Amino acid sequence: MKTRAIVAWNVRRIRVERGISQEKLAYEAGVDRSYMGALERQSKNPTIDLLERIAETLDVHLSELFIRPSKSATTPKTLPGGRKPARPRRRKKK
Repeated sequence: MKTRAIVAWNVRRIRVERGISQEKLAYEAGVDRSYMGALERQSKNPTIDLLERIAETLDVHLSELFIRPSKSATTPKTLPGGRKPARPRRRKKK
């Protein structure tokens, strides 16, 4: 596994474990949400300064982003509900 893939996997894993949306993580780390998504998809190569800000935002040591996942590790799931909370359906008037 390449280093970019390891970093992307760990950022997503930690973010999902803590219940933080991509949007919130991006905002608090000072980057655009689309950039954060690209980082998790391995299409961006972040600087060490950005990785440090992301680690601080996630409240982990920078080295946590470089831990190689075990061979049996599964891909982190997405957070339920997407970006916006579901709104209750309106009942039709009779």
